[in-house]
Amino acid sequence: MDDFSLNEMLEMQRTLQEQYKDKWKPINPERGKDQLLWMIGEIGEVIDIIKKHGGEAASQDKELRAQLVEEMADVLMYYNDVLLCYGISAEELKQSYISKFEKNMKRW
Repeated sequence: MDDFSLNEMLEMQRTLQEQYKDKWKPINPERGKDQLLWMIGEIGEVIDIIKKHGGEAASQDKELRAQLVEEMADVLMYYNDVLLCYGISAEELKQSYISKFEKNMKRW
């Protein structure tokens, strides 16, 4: 499988949002806070798997790993919704990420 780009994920999230536009609140800055809170909840589910079973089991046991990866996908879905809510593009995020990386490389 090729790399899975941020642009691909964002497009999938746009499609998902369009599919449920009559059921879900619209993507906008006001909804961003809610999406961040839902994302934190999903991060909690990732942590629960690791806390209950240990990191080694979560990465090695086939069923636990599948659960872990699924929860990580949920985190990414909400993360991408947050980007959409605030209109943050993949290119904008890339530039900021590179800048932060460069700062961190010189930090210590």
